[in-house]
Amino acid sequence: MVDADNPATPIKAQVEAGNVSVDVADVELSDAIRLCDEGLLEEIDVSMLPPAPDGTPAEEDFIEGALTECAVASIVWSTAVAYNVTANPTPPDSIDDFFNLEEFPGKRGLRKGAKINLEMALMADGVPASEVYDILETDDGVDRAFAKLDTIKDSVVWWEAGAQPPQLLADGEVVMTTAYNGRIFNAAVAEGQPFEILWDGQILDFDLFVVPKGAPNLENAMKYIAYSTDTQRLADQASWISYGPARKSSGPLVGLYSDGKTQMAPHMPTSEANLENALVNNFEFWADRDTELNERFNAWLAQ
Repeated sequence: MVDADNPATPIKAQVEAGNVSVDVADVELSDAIRLCDEGLLEEIDVSMLPPAPDGTPAEEDFIEGALTECAVASIVWSTAVAYNVTANPTPPDSIDDFFNLEEFPGKRGLRKGAKINLEMALMADGVPASEVYDILETDDGVDRAFAKLDTIKDSVVWWEAGAQPPQLLADGEVVMTTAYNGRIFNAAVAEGQPFEILWDGQILDFDLFVVPKGAPNLENAMKYIAYSTDTQRLADQASWISYGPARKSSGPLVGLYSDGKTQMAPHMPTSEANLENALVNNFEFWADRDTELNERFNAWLAQ
């Protein structure tokens, strides 16, 4: 195991150079789709994946979107709003509150980029999660999202790395921030910080296992993926961080955190109560519009 930044870039370089040193990599959905489309990944036969304990085939047991031609999801994570309880005597209860500076004064943290921010802005502006990407497909929808971001622009502290939002909250630099849910869980439960997650308007994404084309240990790579994404292994994984298992059958088996006392189920982005107004990241939309919308975002930021 090697802890690395996004491995999508070195995978492309290694495959194109014919010098692949990675057997299995953990990547985000948009990268998995793009690398597969470019012919840089081995195809994965889903029939090799073990069924659920009750015999349900893997293809039916993984949640929608978790299996692709070249990738098998292991975890479901989310970007959500997190807040410091001590700085928010009245807790926010909707994504609208993140944009409400009058009732919830204070700085906000946002990741520097178009993705996530545009979707959350529209949801805060009253667009149902199911309609967000339809609206964003239009020029008026993009204008509407930026107009909503305008309302808090002067109060935003921009972040770029996942470790920053918990630190911004702890230092009192912001009272609320978007953040990766696992980072906030770790800060709150493992480190005792007074942080809570506002699940309303969370945006779900996957991490998936892929095998670079030309992996030196192809057979073992496939065996590893089959083993590590079976029902029990994905449930066990949830004892270490609050990312939801990608298999439906793993949910009931999720137990205690590694501290031996914290029930993990309520902290999962995929828990039923946390999914009421959740949006699944539309990788196809961002594959088509990422460059264009980030150019617009950077121009907006510079204004």
